[in-house]
Amino acid sequence: MLPRNGEAVRVAVLADSDTRWKWGALTARRISPPGSRVTGFVLRGRATPTARQLAETGADLAAPREVTVARFLTAVRDEAYDVIVLALVGGTVRAMLHGLAAAAPARRPVVVTGYVGVVYEKLADGLLLRHGADVVLANSAADARRFRAVYEGVGADASAVVEAALPFLGGAPHAPAPGRDTLVFAAQPSVPPARADRAYLLRRLAEHARLHPQREVLLKLRSKPGEHTTHVEEHPYQKLAKGPLPPNLRLVHGHMGEVLDRTDLLVTVSSTAALEALHRGVPTAVLTDLGVREALGNHHFIGSGLLTSWDALDGGHRPRPDAAWQADQGVAPGGSYERAFDAARARVAALLAEPALPPLAPYYTPATAPGYLPGILARHRLDAPEPPAAGPLRRALREAARGVYRHGVQRVAPMIRRLGEL
Repeated sequence: MLPRNGEAVRVAVLADSDTRWKWGALTARRISPPGSRVTGFVLRGRATPTARQLAETGADLAAPREVTVARFLTAVRDEAYDVIVLALVGGTVRAMLHGLAAAAPARRPVVVTGYVGVVYEKLADGLLLRHGADVVLANSAADARRFRAVYEGVGADASAVVEAALPFLGGAPHAPAPGRDTLVFAAQPSVPPARADRAYLLRRLAEHARLHPQREVLLKLRSKPGEHTTHVEEHPYQKLAKGPLPPNLRLVHGHMGEVLDRTDLLVTVSSTAALEALHRGVPTAVLTDLGVREALGNHHFIGSGLLTSWDALDGGHRPRPDAAWQADQGVAPGGSYERAFDAARARVAALLAEPALPPLAPYYTPATAPGYLPGILARHRLDAPEPPAAGPLRRALREAARGVYRHGVQRVAPMIRRLGEL
């Protein structure tokens, strides 16, 4: 399956939000052979990122093309990609695996997927939906163990799991600057979800700023009003901050890496920004004011040494991270990060060297998920307008999805196979 006539390897990245675009684009760069040509695509939908959001990710790629699933499958068929990175939610990964299998491009590409950050919910669900990809990236040794245990525990092949790291770690190590004292609160769109809890966090942040008037306090926001992210933000902090704020408290946007360059204490409930900060050696605190709960994601930091409260931070406490926990999570400072993607790069290169790849064979077959998989596929009916060239493929996909919803996958298998003839 070597690239055609010695040409550069062609890589397609498909993402469904700004965060996943950042993960997918940076991952593609790290796992692809030198000189590869990377093309980006973003799915048209609720979380389609704006130009500002794309620029803020720091992904050094041309602006991605906005597509539907049908149009992307048409591009895969017509543009002959060697590697596809699926930076998508689990159900969409599943739909894409079935779509790629049905579209049957002349040369089946290597399919890579993974998670954009901390995996703190729907572990089994998300992993089984991703099963069938050639490479399922784990962001740490701890994740690799968990992923393999899930696959092996249900009798599925776990060989696709490859340990790597978060692709957006790095940046300059933390270096205190004379006269600088900056606390950054990393906001999350849906954690916590309740308005009262978000108002509480904002109030405590403002109170901290008043208690420490010489400290610069920044509320790092993910999006501007009207923009969408991976998760729905029902109660943006911009709207909650209606009253006068302390003069040393500001709301800021921007690339997280650039904000961390001037951060002396990173505070969050469970944002992946905590892992970025830890890798740089930035002092980091994970709040427990709302409890330590799976719904908040801060249970992931149990044993990290980072769990603390606003009361403790107001009094000057600075958590000290547990070194063993950091290493197991792949965020220990040091030079090992430069080699974190070696195994994934070698795996992709070995698959590219194969004369041909076997058909995609996801574990979640109709026999194992008769009431679940049809609903996943039916959500991708793709009624959005398409260019004439994509029309037959879109219509076939839509018909297949509707048939799946009504009759189950087995009854519409001939309809799905038609995709390979279009």
